Amino acid sequence: MTARMTPLLSARAITKQYGGRNGCRNVSFDLYPGEVLCIVGESGSGKTTLLNTLALRTEADGGTLHYHATHGDRLDLRALSEPRRRLLMRTEWGFVQQNPRDGLRSGVSAGANIGEPLMAVGARHYGQIRHTATQWMERVELDATRIDELPAAFSGGMQQRLQIARNLVTGPRLVFMDEPTAGLDVSVQARLLDLLRTLTSTLHLSVLIVTHDIGVARLLAHRLMVMQGGEVVEAGLTDQVLDDPQHPYTQTLVSSVLPV
Repeated sequence: MTARMTPLLSARAITKQYGGRNGCRNVSFDLYPGEVLCIVGESGSGKTTLLNTLALRTEADGGTLHYHATHGDRLDLRALSEPRRRLLMRTEWGFVQQNPRDGLRSGVSAGANIGEPLMAVGARHYGQIRHTATQWMERVELDATRIDELPAAFSGGMQQRLQIARNLVTGPRLVFMDEPTAGLDVSVQARLLDLLRTLTSTLHLSVLIVTHDIGVARLLAHRLMVMQGGEVVEAGLTDQVLDDPQHPYTQTLVSSVLPV
């Protein structure tokens, strides 16, 4: 990422407090087109609070947050009207939940879960929607013949793939991911990480991903931000941070002694 590139998302001194306690404090960074930025830290470090604040799922208490939209507009995200926020979340953004059941509609089929976001942005031709849903099931390595089955019929790893397809079907530019591989068996996690790496690269996605797993960060991220107690204590290129950590907390995290 060169200095001449225009950041897709720019955060300056983002702060969120809960009852006087810092969820996150004075977090600043730029995220560039096609870049994967990983936020790592133990439970309670503030990484999920930061992710939710950046994704406008919770309101920041301080700082500035700007986004360069498709048509070149530089949006002040904290000043956006609620309808404009909802439109942005339907069209240019995606959010992959840690628990796929929170990101899927349990009462409709796999195909409908993928097709609904298309309908939300104006698609009306049932045959084309179903065809696109079939293509996306194949793209996330799900059996497309199961398109009419409910999410509950799929395993946890398959549900996560389905949720990813639901988020990517509308062609977002920025995707937020909250511990997308947590709770999965090691072999299932490895296959999902391979899929995510392929998708982020081929679709030129910008991704903000939260994890406590250094292996996930090393495989997927171009850059890392390490959080402790609501603050970023170290940031830089992934290999640089993981191979030569400077902050004692990062050193502990990399040595795998830190409880998660």
